[in-house]
Amino acid sequence: MKPIKIMPCLDMKEGRVVKGIHFVELKDAGDPVENAAFYQAEGADELAMLDIAATLENRKTRLEWVNKVSAVLTIPLTVGGGISTLEDIELVLQAGAAKISMNSAAVKNPSLVSEAAKKFGSEKITVAIDARRNSQMPSGFELVVSGGTLPVARDAVAWARTCQELGAGVILPTSMDGDGTRAGYDIEYTKAIADAVDLPVVASGGAGKLEDFYEAVQKGGASILLAASVFHYRTLSIRAVKQYLADRGLPVII
Repeated sequence: MKPIKIMPCLDMKEGRVVKGIHFVELKDAGDPVENAAFYQAEGADELAMLDIAATLENRKTRLEWVNKVSAVLTIPLTVGGGISTLEDIELVLQAGAAKISMNSAAVKNPSLVSEAAKKFGSEKITVAIDARRNSQMPSGFELVVSGGTLPVARDAVAWARTCQELGAGVILPTSMDGDGTRAGYDIEYTKAIADAVDLPVVASGGAGKLEDFYEAVQKGGASILLAASVFHYRTLSIRAVKQYLADRGLPVII
């Protein structure tokens, strides 16, 4: 088993890190560069930075944010938000990102995933899959795009399988039901995605206590653990999470 990775996430709006609940009620959570440097020093394995308003505001990712944050990092940075063309991907990678994450654009234009994987390599392409519970879907989870505002009447788990076939290297499922609640990852959703693909799966949305991280691996099948609120508000430290996982027998890099 490869080491489990811890990935803090910087949700960005107007140049600041923000955090909400269920994708709304956003509150300020600090300076992105300061946070990035702090998390790397704390032992983060990777970092995510998501320009959460880019798609809704119909604009591209702010490259100056990528430049500033990547400048203080040696760990891999995954950047998402407003990425909808091969040119966008190239510019974000040139600005210092190690990987990109796409969501709405991949749903709108699935060939973008395959073209990006061919041009830049699958390992650089993450597809984020936001979902909400919907009993009308075969898996029980409906795909949602546009920053969680637009359900598209498609099965989220079936879409994950398609993304693997298209050449994605990582799947990042986020449960809207759990986002920001600190009530624990949506294990059912994470496991459904992990069981459907042979790719690294990022658990995302709802981490609140040490046990949540362990369950995301043991019960959810995740290999990368993304969290925001608990790290931004210093409820938990990355070191504490890693030590907890190690004490429970999971491989981590401490």
